[in-house]
Amino acid sequence: MAEEKESLNFIEQIIEADLASNKHGGDVITRFPPEPNGYLHIGHAKSICLNFGIAQKYGGRTNLRFDDTNPVTEDTEYVDSIKADIRWLGFDWDDREYYASDYFPQLYEWAIQMIRAGQAYVDDSSAEEIAAMKGTPTEPGKESPYRTRAMSENLDLFQRMKAGEFEEGSRVLRAKVDMASPNMHMRDPVMYRIKFAHHHRTGDTWCIYPMYDFAHGQSDSMEHVTHSLCSLEFENHRPLYDWFIQTLQIYPSRQIEFARLNVEYMLTSKRKLLRLVNEGFVKGWDDPRMSTISGMRRRGYTPASIREFADRVGIAKRENVIEFSLLEYCVREDLNKVAQRVMAVLDPLKLVITNYPEGQTEYLPTENNPEDPQAGTREMPFSKVLYIERDDFMEDPPKKYFRLAPGNMVRLKSAYIIECTDVVKDSNGQVTEVHVRYIPESKSGQDTSGIKVKGTIHWVAADTALNCEVRMYDRLFTVPNPGDDPERDFTAFYNEESLRILDGAKVEPSVKEVQVGEGFQFLRKGYFTLDPDSRAEHLVFNLTVNLKDSWAKVAAKGQPA
Repeated sequence: MAEEKESLNFIEQIIEADLASNKHGGDVITRFPPEPNGYLHIGHAKSICLNFGIAQKYGGRTNLRFDDTNPVTEDTEYVDSIKADIRWLGFDWDDREYYASDYFPQLYEWAIQMIRAGQAYVDDSSAEEIAAMKGTPTEPGKESPYRTRAMSENLDLFQRMKAGEFEEGSRVLRAKVDMASPNMHMRDPVMYRIKFAHHHRTGDTWCIYPMYDFAHGQSDSMEHVTHSLCSLEFENHRPLYDWFIQTLQIYPSRQIEFARLNVEYMLTSKRKLLRLVNEGFVKGWDDPRMSTISGMRRRGYTPASIREFADRVGIAKRENVIEFSLLEYCVREDLNKVAQRVMAVLDPLKLVITNYPEGQTEYLPTENNPEDPQAGTREMPFSKVLYIERDDFMEDPPKKYFRLAPGNMVRLKSAYIIECTDVVKDSNGQVTEVHVRYIPESKSGQDTSGIKVKGTIHWVAADTALNCEVRMYDRLFTVPNPGDDPERDFTAFYNEESLRILDGAKVEPSVKEVQVGEGFQFLRKGYFTLDPDSRAEHLVFNLTVNLKDSWAKVAAKGQPA
């Protein structure tokens, strides 16, 4: 049977056609161009996987270029976080780290060239006046009264703008394109504005800065980027991208747009993410509830799971919204293969084995990961007093309740069968202890008791268990698309139950030496990751993802999960 040909997305089809025609001499050069004004989010992760993945597939290369043309909002903190995120996802740009600010001298010379050719002019109009002159999508704009300035005057004014002679907002440089164009971006766009702000790389060398539309295509061109992959919001910018390249007669990079990644319950607007941080809805850019890559990393998502998610979502030309459950599925599938299993009790209830010898501790083998034959086993300390989950015991259970109850028998995972014989209650009638007897002949792996039980529960030994804090995370918003309501601010949909802290949980001692960021499956509970807030005397774990998608049923009732 003939091997089935791999299905190509539309970008791969374009690239393969270019390679077949030797359009770029066999080169495939992409770039990832983040603006260092915030932390990267899940949408950027898709773009990273696309740009680096496409280049890898076709034996090409990817440049990392920071679009640092607005010194007011940019910072080296963001530069460092972006580089860390890309490397964590599994990609590297080798020695191809560039900055739009590297090209400021050349961009300035090109602006001078356009002024001399009558293709750019200095406009003294205010921002509000320029916006009014641009007209509407259905009505042509009006030409600026400064559009007919003499070339010599434009040149003089632009050079004086660079020298710092004029106030911010007093003048801009505009391209002379077409004020009647149906594309609003082509109506004499601004190329340069005055900003007296310290730049994180160039310091105070410049007080005029190029706009994105003037810097982006030319930066691509200087780097000989063959395929400039942008999200769909830049589709209307493409004619201007091409116009600048054609006007300057420079290397013809090609912009190709794809649908940006939109995920339910997640925001991908840096402005809105910044508000969440500044207004205290979250604890920082790396809060595990955030859609940022650093937040997902802290929560315990793995690079492999995010790459798999990006691959499953695919590359499309149309905007759509992806279910959050698909992302969680990818995380769960990866962790199921690699995460060590441990026992942790999140809501402890004391269990006393009345017929177990006082002072005795034995070590029972238990598997590290049943999905990985090479993972081996570890020894679990077992003694007279244990902790079990409170919801694993019911004094008056319903039918078909197979966990612990008076007279019921269950197996303790990797240990013995036990039978409940008594309970101890406080003055409020709350059960504080459960007393059981164990069946010595029922030891796991050596069971000769002949007893069959239907329930198995997990446990930790009271004298060796470690105290820990467990942070139970849920969706940050109560509705799938919090930014879509025109009448309500997105913060109105903030989920007050998105973080619950359990400060009294118990976990087995094998986790004592683990590293921050290391993930586990807490048996029967979910996947958890050690948080950077952890200390030797106070471990902190984040809920990464539940064992099953429990949100759908609850969300259908309109309540937070």
